[in-house]
Amino acid sequence: MFYQFDDEVTTVEPEKIDPHYVTAGYVTLSEFENLYEGFGFSRFTFDSCRGNGESFGTAVEVYDDYSFAVLNITNAEDVYESKDCIGIFIKKNLLIVVDIADSDCSTRDGFLNSLNRYSCINITLEKLIFAFFDNLIKKDNSSIKNTAFKITKLEELVLQDKATDKFNFLLLNMKKELLILRNSYEQLIDTGKALEDNENEIFEEADLRYLSNLTDKIKRLREDIDMLRSAVDHLQDAYSSYLDLKLNHIMGVFTVVTTIFFPLTLIVGWYGMNFTNMPELTWKYGYLFVIIFSVAVVAVLTIIMKKRKWL
Repeated sequence: MFYQFDDEVTTVEPEKIDPHYVTAGYVTLSEFENLYEGFGFSRFTFDSCRGNGESFGTAVEVYDDYSFAVLNITNAEDVYESKDCIGIFIKKNLLIVVDIADSDCSTRDGFLNSLNRYSCINITLEKLIFAFFDNLIKKDNSSIKNTAFKITKLEELVLQDKATDKFNFLLLNMKKELLILRNSYEQLIDTGKALEDNENEIFEEADLRYLSNLTDKIKRLREDIDMLRSAVDHLQDAYSSYLDLKLNHIMGVFTVVTTIFFPLTLIVGWYGMNFTNMPELTWKYGYLFVIIFSVAVVAVLTIIMKKRKWL
Protein backbone atom coordinates (compact mmCIF):
# COMPACT_ATOMS: atom_id res chain seq x y z
CA MET A 1 0.00 0.00 0.00
CA PHE A 2 1.29 3.48 -0.92
CA TYR A 3 0.45 6.70 0.94
CA GLN A 4 0.92 10.16 -0.50
CA PHE A 5 1.13 13.37 1.54
CA ASP A 6 -0.89 16.13 -0.14
CA ASP A 7 -3.41 18.17 1.83
CA GLU A 8 -3.94 14.92 3.74
CA VAL A 9 -2.54 11.40 3.71
CA THR A 10 -4.23 9.44 0.95
CA THR A 11 -3.68 6.04 -0.57
CA VAL A 12 -2.38 6.00 -4.11
CA GLU A 13 -1.70 3.42 -6.79
CA PRO A 14 2.00 3.02 -7.73
CA GLU A 15 1.48 4.21 -11.30
CA LYS A 16 -0.30 7.39 -10.10
CA ILE A 17 2.38 8.55 -7.67
CA ASP A 18 3.17 12.25 -8.06
CA PRO A 19 6.97 12.70 -7.58
CA HIS A 20 6.40 16.24 -6.28
CA TYR A 21 4.78 14.93 -3.09
CA VAL A 22 6.29 12.81 -0.36
CA THR A 23 5.13 9.21 -0.72
CA ALA A 24 5.62 6.18 1.50
CA GLY A 25 4.92 2.56 0.63
CA TYR A 26 4.86 -0.68 2.59
CA VAL A 27 4.79 -3.75 0.36
CA THR A 28 5.40 -7.46 0.66
CA LEU A 29 8.26 -9.11 -1.18
CA SER A 30 5.88 -10.73 -3.69
CA GLU A 31 4.24 -7.36 -4.39
CA PHE A 32 7.61 -5.71 -4.77
CA GLU A 33 8.63 -8.24 -7.42
CA ASN A 34 6.05 -6.70 -9.74
CA LEU A 35 6.96 -3.13 -8.86
CA TYR A 36 10.71 -2.72 -8.58
CA GLU A 37 11.40 -2.34 -12.32
CA GLY A 38 8.75 0.36 -12.63
CA PHE A 39 10.51 2.40 -9.92
CA GLY A 40 13.89 1.95 -11.62
CA PHE A 41 15.40 -0.34 -9.00
CA SER A 42 17.98 -2.89 -10.07
CA ARG A 43 17.48 -6.65 -10.12
CA PHE A 44 20.37 -7.01 -7.68
CA THR A 45 18.50 -5.08 -4.99
CA PHE A 46 15.45 -7.29 -5.41
CA ASP A 47 17.58 -10.43 -5.22
CA SER A 48 19.19 -9.07 -2.05
CA CYS A 49 15.74 -8.73 -0.49
CA ARG A 50 14.79 -12.21 -1.58
CA GLY A 51 17.91 -13.56 0.12
CA ASN A 52 16.70 -12.14 3.48
CA GLY A 53 19.81 -10.03 3.68
CA GLU A 54 22.05 -13.08 4.22
CA SER A 55 24.42 -12.10 1.41
CA PHE A 56 24.08 -8.37 1.95
CA GLY A 57 26.23 -6.19 4.16
CA THR A 58 24.96 -3.70 6.68
CA ALA A 59 26.07 -0.70 4.61
CA VAL A 60 23.66 1.22 2.42
CA GLU A 61 24.00 0.68 -1.33
CA VAL A 62 23.98 4.06 -3.06
CA TYR A 63 22.90 4.40 -6.70
CA ASP A 64 22.48 7.46 -8.91
CA ASP A 65 18.90 8.21 -7.93
CA TYR A 66 18.16 5.97 -4.95
CA SER A 67 19.65 4.29 -1.90
CA PHE A 68 18.98 0.76 -0.69
CA ALA A 69 19.64 -1.41 2.36
CA VAL A 70 18.45 -4.66 3.92
CA LEU A 71 18.06 -4.39 7.69
CA ASN A 72 17.52 -7.00 10.39
CA ILE A 73 15.48 -5.51 13.22
CA THR A 74 16.14 -6.97 16.67
CA ASN A 75 13.46 -6.91 19.34
CA ALA A 76 15.17 -5.43 22.42
CA GLU A 77 12.68 -7.18 24.71
CA ASP A 78 13.58 -10.63 23.33
CA VAL A 79 16.71 -10.73 21.19
CA TYR A 80 16.36 -14.46 20.56
CA GLU A 81 13.02 -14.30 18.79
CA SER A 82 12.96 -14.32 14.99
CA LYS A 83 14.26 -11.00 13.69
CA ASP A 84 12.18 -8.83 11.42
CA CYS A 85 13.85 -8.20 8.09
CA ILE A 86 13.04 -5.30 5.79
CA GLY A 87 14.33 -3.76 2.60
CA ILE A 88 14.58 0.05 2.51
CA PHE A 89 14.38 1.90 -0.81
CA ILE A 90 14.75 5.68 -0.79
CA LYS A 91 14.32 7.97 -3.79
CA LYS A 92 13.56 11.65 -4.09
CA ASN A 93 10.33 12.12 -2.06
CA LEU A 94 9.81 8.35 -1.90
CA LEU A 95 10.29 5.78 0.87
CA ILE A 96 9.46 2.13 0.21
CA VAL A 97 9.68 -0.49 2.94
CA VAL A 98 9.70 -4.09 1.72
CA ASP A 99 8.37 -6.64 4.19
CA ILE A 100 10.82 -9.55 3.95
CA ALA A 101 10.06 -11.09 7.35
CA ASP A 102 7.64 -9.54 9.82
CA SER A 103 5.74 -12.35 11.53
CA ASP A 104 4.28 -10.18 14.31
CA CYS A 105 3.53 -7.17 12.05
CA SER A 106 5.52 -4.91 14.40
CA THR A 107 7.47 -3.30 11.56
CA ARG A 108 4.28 -2.67 9.59
CA ASP A 109 2.66 -1.09 12.66
CA GLY A 110 5.72 1.11 13.15
CA PHE A 111 5.49 2.21 9.53
CA LEU A 112 1.80 3.08 9.80
CA ASN A 113 2.36 5.01 13.04
CA SER A 114 5.12 7.05 11.43
CA LEU A 115 2.69 8.37 8.80
CA ASN A 116 0.92 10.43 11.44
CA ARG A 117 4.04 11.75 13.18
CA TYR A 118 4.15 14.99 11.20
CA SER A 119 1.46 17.07 9.51
CA CYS A 120 1.14 16.93 5.74
CA ILE A 121 2.12 20.61 5.55
CA ASN A 122 5.47 20.05 7.28
CA ILE A 123 6.29 16.53 6.11
CA THR A 124 9.58 15.86 4.36
CA LEU A 125 11.28 12.65 3.31
CA GLU A 126 13.87 13.12 6.04
CA LYS A 127 11.20 13.55 8.72
CA LEU A 128 9.38 10.46 7.47
CA ILE A 129 12.55 8.34 7.65
CA PHE A 130 13.26 9.65 11.16
CA ALA A 131 9.71 8.84 12.27
CA PHE A 132 9.85 5.32 10.85
CA PHE A 133 13.16 4.35 12.45
CA ASP A 134 12.20 6.07 15.68
CA ASN A 135 9.10 3.85 15.86
CA LEU A 136 11.27 0.77 15.37
CA ILE A 137 13.35 1.57 18.47
CA LYS A 138 10.75 3.33 20.63
CA LYS A 139 10.53 0.45 23.14
CA ASP A 140 14.28 -0.01 23.45
CA ASN A 141 14.79 2.58 26.20
CA SER A 142 12.39 0.82 28.56
CA SER A 143 13.96 -2.55 27.72
CA ILE A 144 17.44 -1.21 28.50
CA LYS A 145 16.18 0.19 31.82
CA ASN A 146 14.69 -3.20 32.69
CA THR A 147 18.04 -4.83 31.97
CA ALA A 148 19.76 -2.31 34.25
CA PHE A 149 17.32 -3.23 37.05
CA LYS A 150 18.07 -6.92 36.46
CA ILE A 151 21.80 -6.26 36.86
CA THR A 152 21.10 -4.37 40.12
CA LYS A 153 19.08 -7.32 41.44
CA LEU A 154 21.90 -9.69 40.53
CA GLU A 155 24.31 -7.47 42.46
CA GLU A 156 22.00 -7.74 45.47
CA LEU A 157 22.06 -11.54 45.20
CA VAL A 158 25.86 -11.50 45.39
CA LEU A 159 25.87 -9.17 48.40
CA GLN A 160 23.20 -11.24 50.16
CA ASP A 161 25.04 -14.50 49.48
CA LYS A 162 22.07 -15.81 47.48
CA ALA A 163 23.78 -16.35 44.13
CA THR A 164 23.15 -19.86 42.81
CA ASP A 165 25.43 -22.15 40.82
CA LYS A 166 23.80 -20.84 37.62
CA PHE A 167 24.82 -17.25 38.34
CA ASN A 168 27.73 -17.25 35.88
CA PHE A 169 25.48 -18.74 33.22
CA LEU A 170 22.99 -15.90 33.77
CA LEU A 171 25.75 -13.34 33.34
CA LEU A 172 27.09 -14.96 30.16
CA ASN A 173 23.58 -15.11 28.70
CA MET A 174 23.04 -11.43 29.52
CA LYS A 175 26.34 -10.50 27.86
CA LYS A 176 25.28 -12.40 24.76
CA GLU A 177 21.93 -10.59 24.64
CA LEU A 178 23.63 -7.21 24.99
CA LEU A 179 26.12 -8.06 22.22
CA ILE A 180 23.30 -9.04 19.84
CA LEU A 181 21.50 -5.78 20.59
CA ARG A 182 24.68 -3.77 20.16
CA ASN A 183 25.32 -5.30 16.74
CA SER A 184 21.79 -4.34 15.74
CA TYR A 185 22.42 -0.72 16.73
CA GLU A 186 25.72 -0.74 14.85
CA GLN A 187 23.82 -1.72 11.72
CA LEU A 188 21.31 1.11 12.18
CA ILE A 189 24.09 3.61 12.90
CA ASP A 190 25.92 2.60 9.72
CA THR A 191 22.69 3.07 7.80
CA GLY A 192 22.07 6.49 9.34
CA LYS A 193 25.60 7.68 8.58
CA ALA A 194 25.37 6.50 4.97
CA LEU A 195 22.11 8.39 4.50
CA GLU A 196 23.62 11.48 6.13
CA ASP A 197 26.41 11.49 3.53
CA ASN A 198 23.70 12.08 0.90
CA GLU A 199 25.97 10.99 -1.95
CA ASN A 200 23.20 10.92 -4.54
CA GLU A 201 21.70 14.19 -3.24
CA ILE A 202 18.18 12.84 -2.74
CA PHE A 203 17.85 14.72 0.57
CA GLU A 204 17.56 18.45 1.20
CA GLU A 205 20.61 19.80 3.02
CA ALA A 206 18.44 21.79 5.42
CA ASP A 207 16.65 18.64 6.61
CA LEU A 208 19.66 16.36 6.98
CA ARG A 209 19.60 17.23 10.69
CA TYR A 210 16.74 14.77 11.12
CA LEU A 211 18.95 11.95 9.89
CA SER A 212 21.75 13.23 12.11
CA ASN A 213 19.39 13.27 15.11
CA LEU A 214 18.34 9.71 14.31
CA THR A 215 21.96 8.54 14.22
CA ASP A 216 22.71 10.33 17.49
CA LYS A 217 19.71 8.75 19.16
CA ILE A 218 20.78 5.25 18.15
CA LYS A 219 24.34 6.03 19.27
CA ARG A 220 23.01 6.87 22.73
CA LEU A 221 21.27 3.51 22.84
CA ARG A 222 24.53 1.83 21.85
CA GLU A 223 26.36 3.74 24.60
CA ASP A 224 23.74 2.57 27.11
CA ILE A 225 24.36 -1.01 25.97
CA ASP A 226 28.11 -0.52 26.38
CA MET A 227 27.54 0.75 29.93
CA LEU A 228 25.42 -2.31 30.72
CA ARG A 229 28.08 -4.61 29.28
CA SER A 230 30.68 -2.95 31.50
CA ALA A 231 28.35 -3.36 34.48
CA VAL A 232 27.97 -7.07 33.73
CA ASP A 233 31.76 -7.42 33.43
CA HIS A 234 32.22 -5.72 36.80
CA LEU A 235 29.51 -7.91 38.31
CA GLN A 236 31.24 -10.99 36.96
CA ASP A 237 34.52 -9.83 38.50
CA ALA A 238 32.75 -9.13 41.79
CA TYR A 239 31.19 -12.58 41.78
CA SER A 240 34.56 -14.20 41.06
CA SER A 241 36.10 -12.20 43.93
CA TYR A 242 33.22 -13.29 46.15
CA LEU A 243 33.85 -16.94 45.27
CA ASP A 244 37.57 -16.52 45.94
CA LEU A 245 36.86 -14.86 49.27
CA LYS A 246 34.42 -17.61 50.21
CA LEU A 247 36.96 -20.27 49.25
CA ASN A 248 39.67 -18.48 51.22
CA HIS A 249 37.41 -18.37 54.25
CA ILE A 250 36.71 -22.10 53.98
CA MET A 251 40.41 -22.83 53.57
CA GLY A 252 41.13 -20.60 56.57
CA VAL A 253 38.67 -22.55 58.70
CA PHE A 254 40.26 -25.83 57.60
CA THR A 255 43.71 -24.42 58.42
CA VAL A 256 42.62 -23.34 61.89
CA VAL A 257 40.94 -26.70 62.57
CA THR A 258 44.05 -28.49 61.36
CA THR A 259 46.22 -26.30 63.59
CA ILE A 260 44.03 -27.05 66.63
CA PHE A 261 44.06 -30.79 66.16
CA PHE A 262 47.66 -31.13 64.97
CA PRO A 263 49.01 -31.48 68.60
CA LEU A 264 46.67 -34.47 69.04
CA THR A 265 48.42 -36.14 66.15
CA LEU A 266 51.72 -35.51 67.88
CA ILE A 267 50.39 -36.96 71.13
CA VAL A 268 49.02 -40.05 69.37
CA GLY A 269 52.31 -40.55 67.58
CA TRP A 270 54.22 -40.08 70.78
CA TYR A 271 52.29 -42.54 72.86
CA GLY A 272 51.94 -44.90 69.95
CA MET A 273 55.68 -45.67 70.06
CA ASN A 274 55.15 -48.07 73.02
CA PHE A 275 58.65 -47.79 74.48
CA THR A 276 59.26 -50.12 77.41
CA ASN A 277 60.22 -47.39 79.87
CA MET A 278 57.27 -45.06 79.20
CA PRO A 279 55.76 -44.58 82.72
CA GLU A 280 52.30 -43.67 81.43
CA LEU A 281 51.86 -47.14 79.89
CA THR A 282 51.80 -48.78 83.34
CA TRP A 283 50.13 -45.91 85.23
CA LYS A 284 46.52 -46.74 85.99
CA TYR A 285 45.49 -43.10 85.27
CA GLY A 286 47.59 -42.86 82.09
CA TYR A 287 44.64 -43.29 79.73
CA LEU A 288 42.56 -40.68 81.57
CA PHE A 289 45.56 -38.34 81.71
CA VAL A 290 46.05 -38.45 77.93
CA ILE A 291 42.36 -37.74 77.38
CA ILE A 292 42.34 -34.77 79.73
CA PHE A 293 45.62 -33.48 78.33
CA SER A 294 44.30 -33.70 74.74
CA VAL A 295 41.07 -31.89 75.62
CA ALA A 296 43.07 -29.21 77.45
CA VAL A 297 45.35 -28.67 74.46
CA VAL A 298 42.36 -28.32 72.09
CA ALA A 299 40.61 -25.94 74.51
CA VAL A 300 43.66 -23.71 74.96
CA LEU A 301 44.33 -23.50 71.21
CA THR A 302 40.65 -22.77 70.52
CA ILE A 303 40.64 -19.90 73.04
CA ILE A 304 43.82 -18.46 71.51
CA MET A 305 42.34 -18.70 67.98
CA LYS A 306 39.13 -16.94 69.04
CA LYS A 307 40.99 -14.16 70.81
CA ARG A 308 42.98 -13.50 67.67
CA LYS A 309 39.80 -13.82 65.58
CA TRP A 310 41.21 -16.62 63.51
CA LEU A 311 38.18 -18.75 64.24
